[in-house]
Amino acid sequence: MPAHRLRAYGYLIAAICFSIQAIGIGVYIAFGVFFNPLMAEFGWSRAAISGASSLAFFVMGLFGVVIGRLNDRIGPRLLMTVTALFLGLGCVLMARLSALWELYLFYGLIFGIGLSSIDVIALSTIARWFAQRRGFMTGIVKVGTGAGQFAVPLLASVLILTYGWRWGFAIIGVAGGVILMLMAQLLRRDPSAMAPAATQTHGPVQVPSMDASGVPFATALKTIQLWTICLINLFLVFCLMIVMLHIVPHARDLGFSPMAAAGVLSTIGAVSMLGRFLAGMAIDRRGSKAVMFTCFLLLMVGLIWLQVAHRLWMLYLFATIYGLAHGGFFTAISPLVAEWFGIGSHGALFGIVVCFGTTGGAVGPLMAGRLFDLNGSYSATFWIITVMALAAWGLLLALRPLRAT
Repeated sequence: MPAHRLRAYGYLIAAICFSIQAIGIGVYIAFGVFFNPLMAEFGWSRAAISGASSLAFFVMGLFGVVIGRLNDRIGPRLLMTVTALFLGLGCVLMARLSALWELYLFYGLIFGIGLSSIDVIALSTIARWFAQRRGFMTGIVKVGTGAGQFAVPLLASVLILTYGWRWGFAIIGVAGGVILMLMAQLLRRDPSAMAPAATQTHGPVQVPSMDASGVPFATALKTIQLWTICLINLFLVFCLMIVMLHIVPHARDLGFSPMAAAGVLSTIGAVSMLGRFLAGMAIDRRGSKAVMFTCFLLLMVGLIWLQVAHRLWMLYLFATIYGLAHGGFFTAISPLVAEWFGIGSHGALFGIVVCFGTTGGAVGPLMAGRLFDLNGSYSATFWIITVMALAAWGLLLALRPLRAT
């Protein structure tokens, strides 16, 4: 394939990965909008409903390890097609929900399997296609996550008000699953899948030999750096997913309307797009660790402000500060793995890092729901995530480069 056509296909890959992030993460985050309708119809506790979301997030990471390993070997097209089917099916089955165990099966397990490829395939594919501007292109792709977080919760709110929450789930599931399956047919693992000599070309899809192999998978598993990154991601996503899943119920508890509460979540998504874009540019200049350090500073400011935010404008200010940090974190984590270990086993290693993150993200919202059921407020939860974020910041400061061998 001529170099100019290969470059053009690289940008198509970026557009597809952008869309994968927007649809997959957007649909998952929109679950927060369904919280109150589910509580109203079934009388389930917040802990019970949060448990299904937590299970979905945990299953996403657990299967993501397998997806990452398979993606390194066979590429993303078949994997994305199969998982897109699960994602759409899980949402469609939610339209027939009648019991709590079905919530855990339909959303927690089936939908969770559908989520397993959203981060691993999109970000690992971008890391392989773009070496010279990996941070910038990762940022562009992660803007898709922000776009999904902004648009899908608002769409879900409109669908719920217009057709009810059951049809809302069904419409989102069918549309999301079909679009993801169609886009999957155009995915390729790396430039060499299009042209054997692609790794020798110059341009946005160059893959330099210095990190094409990187640290062997077995060697990386023995490094303290990998497990430090895993713990950072565990603590971090623990905090972030509590905010994303419980900020709408928290706003409703303060007396704000469903649309105003959903608007806080959508503001986070919108501002996070700017955070992802800025982080992507900064990563190529300053490195992923420096970007994450800045994001931790913003996160701490936002979480402290959240303790006293009781008016709508104060929640929107929190959403603005937090959104910048949120976007930067999720943009930096994949390039951080690539910077430390190369891209030869990036899918498998990133899958492990994601699994730690989703474990934290699974436990966090469940804990927050349980604490609310016991205390009637999120006050204790907000202080806990502030301490957890501080611990993750300390681990980042302790992270050192691998020693040359």
